[in-house]
Amino acid sequence: MSHSSVLSSLSKINEKYRMFRTVTSETDAGDAKFLFSAKDNLTSKDMETCSGSRILEGYRPPFDATSIAKMREAGGLLVGKTNMDEFGFGTFSTNSAFGVPRNPYDLERSCGGSSGGAACAAAVMEGHVAIGVSTGGSICCPASFCGVYGVVPTYGRVSRYGLLDYGNSLDKIGIISSNASDLGKYVEIMAGADPRDPTSCVQPAIGARRKLKSVAVPGDATEGVSEDVKKAFKDGLEALKSMGVDVEKVEMPSLRYAIPAYYVIATSEASTNLARYCGMRYGHQDGDLSLKFDDYFTSFRSQYFGEETKRRILLGTFTRMVGFRDRYYSKARRVRQSIIEEYRSVLSGCDAVLTPTMPFVSPKFTDISKMTPVESYKADILTGPPNIAGMPHASMPCGYDRDGMPIGMQFVANHWDEGVLFSAAEEWEKNFDAVRPEVSI
Repeated sequence: MSHSSVLSSLSKINEKYRMFRTVTSETDAGDAKFLFSAKDNLTSKDMETCSGSRILEGYRPPFDATSIAKMREAGGLLVGKTNMDEFGFGTFSTNSAFGVPRNPYDLERSCGGSSGGAACAAAVMEGHVAIGVSTGGSICCPASFCGVYGVVPTYGRVSRYGLLDYGNSLDKIGIISSNASDLGKYVEIMAGADPRDPTSCVQPAIGARRKLKSVAVPGDATEGVSEDVKKAFKDGLEALKSMGVDVEKVEMPSLRYAIPAYYVIATSEASTNLARYCGMRYGHQDGDLSLKFDDYFTSFRSQYFGEETKRRILLGTFTRMVGFRDRYYSKARRVRQSIIEEYRSVLSGCDAVLTPTMPFVSPKFTDISKMTPVESYKADILTGPPNIAGMPHASMPCGYDRDGMPIGMQFVANHWDEGVLFSAAEEWEKNFDAVRPEVSI
């Protein structure tokens, strides 16, 4: 299908799958080399940027995020901003204020989160490249649920300038696509130092592709995961062995502490970041200006923030309070360092650490509605560790359950070693029989 044909059918596709928050008004692709979408928390000067929140409705940034600007410079045409959980707060993209994306394999199931719309677009539109953002699993989770490839580069590899931050020390910009070769191609386009984001300024060049020769599997990697995921993961390991990859078992006890540490650090940083949304600078500014500032601030945020956003602000504010900071935030930072050291130790003897991506296949919306917040947070048990450590990682489809729902496995490499992930994904794609969803408009 030509680029112009895709543009003309975007609105119809979106009516069914709801993956886009907004789509371009362009109907002629012109001389665009490729089409791409961006998550709704990356600023773009020609489209609203709302980060899935009503509080930013109507906000049209005057500049592009560096990642979007570099994709445009490479000849890409931005076709839409993809739906997401509000400010990235969620695992199922059900916390968006602008509609919930539907899984293309089963419209009654989630696409994952928080980059759910991005993964849906990559699965539905052949050859589509979606820019996602990961904080605690927001690229690998939806990639697994939607049966596509997703890569999260090392923290700092891609500039965060223009990103509406969730957690400054955790957010990473990556790529989701149904084609493994797109991962390296487009990360290399977006990567590089940017003086507007100091965390991106000290990084080695992306190395040449390096063949995956060995993986380490934590002893408790399949603890608590569903039987379907266990089977698909076991089959994936056997397939890797047949490809000449050595598989060894290791113990990584620190990983079990990643989720509590992640939620302390992430909510602490989110609480600080979201203080800027006070109804006086961006998006909606229709509060009662006769109120005192604290009353105005409170009433405005109460009206426009969603329930999960309010919950995380409260959690993060509590963990940063005097008297609790050392007990929670400082301790979580020490746990993060232990996890980094454990990964480095294991990766000194192998190319990647391998686990399932998610503990279960994409759940139905009816089941998600019955989950408690803690149950939802625990879904990140496998994607949380590499994110808190800032390690590059990638999800690749490895099988399907009895209902045909995709299952993914997650490779974690050492800092700045994305090359081994790119080559592993390309080699895996040649040996794995992917089942594409049946897409109809």
